[in-house]
Amino acid sequence: MPFEKTRPDLVLSAEQREELTRLSRCRTEPMYRVERARILLACANGETPSVIARQMRTNRVKVYGCIRKALEVGPKAALDDLPGRGRPPKITSEDRTWIVSLACQKPKELGYSYELWTIRLLMAHVQRHCEASGHGALRRVGTGTISDILANAEIHPHKIRYYLERRDPDFEAKMAQVLCVYRDVELLRQKGEQDGGLVAILSYDEKPGIQALEGTAPDLPPVPGKYPTVARDYEYVRHGTVSLLAGIDLLTGYIHGQVVDRHRSREIVAFLMQLHSYYPAATKIRIVMDNHSAHISKETRTYLATVPNRFEFIFTPKHGSWLNLIESFFGKMAKSMLRGIRVKSKQELKDRIMQYLAELNAAPVVFRWGRQKSVDLETRHDVHHGSCQEERPNTETRSHRGREKPPCLCASVLKVFLFTAMLF
Repeated sequence: MPFEKTRPDLVLSAEQREELTRLSRCRTEPMYRVERARILLACANGETPSVIARQMRTNRVKVYGCIRKALEVGPKAALDDLPGRGRPPKITSEDRTWIVSLACQKPKELGYSYELWTIRLLMAHVQRHCEASGHGALRRVGTGTISDILANAEIHPHKIRYYLERRDPDFEAKMAQVLCVYRDVELLRQKGEQDGGLVAILSYDEKPGIQALEGTAPDLPPVPGKYPTVARDYEYVRHGTVSLLAGIDLLTGYIHGQVVDRHRSREIVAFLMQLHSYYPAATKIRIVMDNHSAHISKETRTYLATVPNRFEFIFTPKHGSWLNLIESFFGKMAKSMLRGIRVKSKQELKDRIMQYLAELNAAPVVFRWGRQKSVDLETRHDVHHGSCQEERPNTETRSHRGREKPPCLCASVLKVFLFTAMLF
């Protein structure tokens, strides 16, 4: 007498059949989902489990289990493993939280010489102190488990990401003053008063530490089809460093520069004297610069007293150098003229820098502040910006443990632009 069938038939709707057919032909889905989709389609077409197992070269236990699960929870849920399968975890959520709390502390706070955790050091600490802390299940934890726990918590205690804390209480006021100067520049250019006017506006800063490096062997030029790049020996001789004192006339694009060995107050005074002799006596010289000690020293103030009402300094906020347009020029110079430079002496380096400035002044380019659209400032709140038409280093003050996050600098810049727009 033949066995009577007790299992109900697997009935698929048109949508379910279409989805299972797509999965059975898919090459990007996991193989277990593809295999289960084929089993369910064959069963719905009337094939017996034995025939399905023979056609798919698998066992009947797997086929029966897939069909039974589809009848109980539905074809879609039967494609994946149901929750609750497998051995229960030995490491509890409390154990994982304890490991994460350890990773959020510095090793030196726990008596180690390390500044940052390594996975092996954290594993050794966990194994050594888990019993006393009530987490005995971690006594044999490995580096892989530690890495998985930290990855799931999205923390990387072995890495450092730098942030900049706002230390100038008058940051927004000083920033508004600098941006108003840039707005004045645009207004003067629109009026055609960039040449020979009653005011000259400069962006000034120093670029110290330019190294005078000499190669110990001559560079080898590229050879077509053989050596595509310049070949250079790794060894070099260091002849010291020089500092570039530069100021860009924001109305004409002319670059004033001096290359000196040091940038003390006397060098700053010499640069101011150069500006004093270059511009007409009736011209007011406004300079945007940072609050360096040499800019406000006694020697500098003494010279300024000898030329009253000649110079006006507009200081950028502390840690706000990205507001100074001269930084864009320094960045361009470092990536072009100074890139890979080799000289035989400091004097040669000075001469080549002055030659570079002369080449630029032969066809001066006016630098403009390129962040005047409020939509740009509103949408780029996570990456801070500053100079003309290029991204600047991140100056946002990030929230830290136990500290209140200060206002976003981007929102502050937006407020200042709206304020200056109202003024003009």
